[in-house]
Amino acid sequence: MTTATRFPRTILLAGILAAASAFAAEAPKGKLLVTNKGDRSMSIVDPVTNKQIMVVPEEGVTGHELAASPDGKLAYIPIYGDSGVGKPGTDGQLLRVVDLEKRQIVNTLDFGKGVRPHCAIYNAKKNLLYVTTELDKTVSIIDPETLKIIGTVPTGQEQSHMLTVTKDGTRGYTANVGPGTVSVLDLDKKELIKTIPISGMTQRISLSVDDRWVFTSDQKKAQLVVIDTKTNEVAKRVDLPNFGYGTAPTPDGKFLLVCCGIGEVAIVDLEKMEVSKVLQVPKAPQYALVRPDGAAAYVSCDASAQVAVIDLKEMKVSALIDVGKTADGLAWAKGE
Repeated sequence: MTTATRFPRTILLAGILAAASAFAAEAPKGKLLVTNKGDRSMSIVDPVTNKQIMVVPEEGVTGHELAASPDGKLAYIPIYGDSGVGKPGTDGQLLRVVDLEKRQIVNTLDFGKGVRPHCAIYNAKKNLLYVTTELDKTVSIIDPETLKIIGTVPTGQEQSHMLTVTKDGTRGYTANVGPGTVSVLDLDKKELIKTIPISGMTQRISLSVDDRWVFTSDQKKAQLVVIDTKTNEVAKRVDLPNFGYGTAPTPDGKFLLVCCGIGEVAIVDLEKMEVSKVLQVPKAPQYALVRPDGAAAYVSCDASAQVAVIDLKEMKVSALIDVGKTADGLAWAKGE
């Protein structure tokens, strides 16, 4: 009787342990980082449980965006200010460095004046950090080891808010919001190559995985604008269900996620250059980030203080993560 009772329990326990082991083996290694504009903080999220596990105060006015170091040990958060782009308010001048193991600020770069530092991009190929310094109409180049500014690249435009950089670190592209243009930058020569007119206003910017296309969102028409990086000309316009915002390609290069309107994410088929599906998410989707393994994407939803998790195999929203007020910038910190 005792043996009979123990046997199913043993089998059950073994099954649970095996399932847990298999789940752990498939779980993504790393952490999701989220900037919360309303709370002036950074959330650290466990991607296995989809739970916020830690909040780190930014000790600044407001950080909108952030970048993680390639080894996943540090996060870099430009402190922008207390207003939106082009609007009156404070002019941030700091860049915070957060140790993700200690979960605290360990260093700060002071730009010396108000420049509204914004989008941070860490290029692993060059081992350099690039930050848009809006009020100076530049992109600042920073040595992440010494935290010194080693150069600047003129964008030639106001409100150079967001930046994307090619994998080899030779080219940069900024979305210049108010002018409605994209600046093409030679990051090695620190020169402006070209200014591409897009619309009366544009927002956000990203590159395809092969660096062939630049994507930005027209704020006067509900369209995705596609720039050919070989010619630096607008090659295509893709109709969207509503005005677009943040974008992110899937690692296989097949799809582009576009945050849209009040609460939608459009899935653009990049071979057909058309919207293939529209997903409903919480209000005010801002930033899209595809996880390195390509299994999931994350979309910060400003008005709901949540991050939507999208299952990219099923192309559906699989979870909602509660984070801080007015969640915006996202980054993936590599784990071991």
